[in-house]
Amino acid sequence: MPAHPTLQIYNTLSKKKEPFETVQEGKVGIYLCGPTVYAEAHIGHLVGPVIFDCITRHLKYSGYDVNWVVNITDVDDKLINKANERGITMLEVAEENIKDYEGNLAALGVDQISSFPRATECMGDIIQFVADLVEKGYAYESEGDVYFDVGKDREYGKLSNRSVEAMQGDGGGQAARKKSAADFALWKSAKPGEPSWESPWGEGRPGWHIECSAMSKKILGETFDIHGGGLDLVFPHHENEVAQSECCHGKPMVKYWAHNGLLRKDSAAGKIGGKSDRQEPGASAPEADAGGKMSRSKGAGGLADLIKKQGGERIRFFLLRTHYRSTVLFSEPAIEQAAKGLETFYRLFKRFTRISGGDFYALTAPTSRGASSIDLGDNETLAKAKELKEKFLSAMDDDFNTGGAIAELFELSTLANKFCDQQKMEEGSPNPADTAVLDLLMETIKELSAILGIFQQPPADAGGSGNELLGKVMQLVIDLRAESRAAKNFAVADAIRDGLTPTGITLEDRAGGTEWTGGADGALDGVMQMLIDLRATARKNKDFATGDAVRDRLKDAGVTLEDRAGGTEWTAG
Repeated sequence: MPAHPTLQIYNTLSKKKEPFETVQEGKVGIYLCGPTVYAEAHIGHLVGPVIFDCITRHLKYSGYDVNWVVNITDVDDKLINKANERGITMLEVAEENIKDYEGNLAALGVDQISSFPRATECMGDIIQFVADLVEKGYAYESEGDVYFDVGKDREYGKLSNRSVEAMQGDGGGQAARKKSAADFALWKSAKPGEPSWESPWGEGRPGWHIECSAMSKKILGETFDIHGGGLDLVFPHHENEVAQSECCHGKPMVKYWAHNGLLRKDSAAGKIGGKSDRQEPGASAPEADAGGKMSRSKGAGGLADLIKKQGGERIRFFLLRTHYRSTVLFSEPAIEQAAKGLETFYRLFKRFTRISGGDFYALTAPTSRGASSIDLGDNETLAKAKELKEKFLSAMDDDFNTGGAIAELFELSTLANKFCDQQKMEEGSPNPADTAVLDLLMETIKELSAILGIFQQPPADAGGSGNELLGKVMQLVIDLRAESRAAKNFAVADAIRDGLTPTGITLEDRAGGTEWTGGADGALDGVMQMLIDLRATARKNKDFATGDAVRDRLKDAGVTLEDRAGGTEWTAG
């Protein structure tokens, strides 16, 4: 079908950006390799879903009907081993971890997925796919196993640019049953006690690669638009998918291969922010001591705990700040640094409420590219807003550059704040015409942020909502800071400011007093540790007034401090 007039996408196969042309007019089929559900998800498992959720949102906004598929691998050696270790069935292991995965997706705002096919539910399709390859001469049976004959595919290696000679397939006991070392398993004969399915070659289960080829064909057809996944899947997984599918069907499997950069640990504590926490596409890999690919074997913990501590929106924003093909250097301080950017918007939303009485989250904004929230007229501010909106969409059209789009969203927030300042909208009753302009500016931010999947609902604990104790403690902090500044005790005031930074909480001084925003579920612990450290430093410096004030005011808030040999502990209630 004709290319979209402005949208381009980088294709791993061609190694260049290409105009976006769909297989069927107005429709887009996307397949993203999902998790093998043998354990709880870690943050690396959510990089692809967050990115492709954003891609799907932009395509829908641009007028496409999108069918986005994420598969679940629920039969695998790791699943079988985990089930044996725990003395439960493979299905029970899978169900437990699918529930965890779905909860993490919801927390990060990933809600555009159309279907989650499971390998065990598509076994008939998988077996038929293998049988077709055998019938066409591209696969062979050997002692109950079935292998793909790499030598029969003249284009094998085209995705990863590897020669057959440089490739190694399944090793171990399987090597002796294969024609070539590069051949890979499509069907594995059953071992005693393992889950298995009946097939023309005997009891067994599928290889990993054939599952995705069969599931994508079943739902999206023999040729579809976009196949996504991490760069680590280019070989062997995606290379083998291409070989299986194209030999079986005699046509291209996918129009565009889109691979996101990998998540790596960042050892550069304190050096987070800007471009330092992300490598651009094509850059060399980080040094080994700066991380290595994030995986469970590398110590990546469960994502649910990270979400509880940091909040889903902060993690999503962190992952979208720069281009999806670049490598993400991950650390919790990096997420906290990214969260400071979110506070810019949260403060603007509160300002909008103070001025107009409106609720940003209740605004109705256009959801399609043809509509516009901006009526130009002769208003200079709205003309600038329209220009920023066009730049935002241009960035998204340029291979889904979320980092460039977010930069324009920040410019829009600056424009809105500047307009409020220039029109003195918080001094008395604002002019209705100015309020109408502000409404349009906020609707535009709502419209564009929906493409990124952020600001869909108020953040947890922002402004103290949903956490009564944190609200009480923060009022204590605000009062203590104000008194310290009045007494010119700047050491205490600065310690409060610096101690709040890791919690993601921001203070904003206004004519009517100081307000606070931010903080995920772990913020209370961080604030309490800051106060405990502040009290200890004050007592060490013989500033007993500050030390006693911290203790007494916490007691008034329902918090008790207990000094022990190993340090100070706190309890609430």
